Amino acid sequence: MTTLSRSFEDVPVRASVRFPLHMDIVLIAAERRYTAVTEDVSANGVLFVAEELPEVGATVEFELKMPAAIMGGVDDVLLRCAGRIIRHQQSGGKSMAAAIIDEYSLKG
Repeated sequence: MTTLSRSFEDVPVRASVRFPLHMDIVLIAAERRYTAVTEDVSANGVLFVAEELPEVGATVEFELKMPAAIMGGVDDVLLRCAGRIIRHQQSGGKSMAAAIIDEYSLKG
């Protein structure tokens, strides 16, 4: 069973194609670091699993290292993101959060 926890803000429609990529990430919110693993990634955001989650509405920064093999290139691509946590959910005994990407930059 999946349970959701959302803020009262408008949440964009989840229409982007999501890719089931499992990558280690570190999120920074309110000067705290959270280690996590992505469950899926889209052009709009990420869903991740972590022991501790930033609260809904928190502004977050994180980096995603996209492996060259997945991106179809020679070199890995580093995606630096700034966004916010839009929801928490529990599924299969995992604590997850979704973050919308508001801004990003590429370094490759």
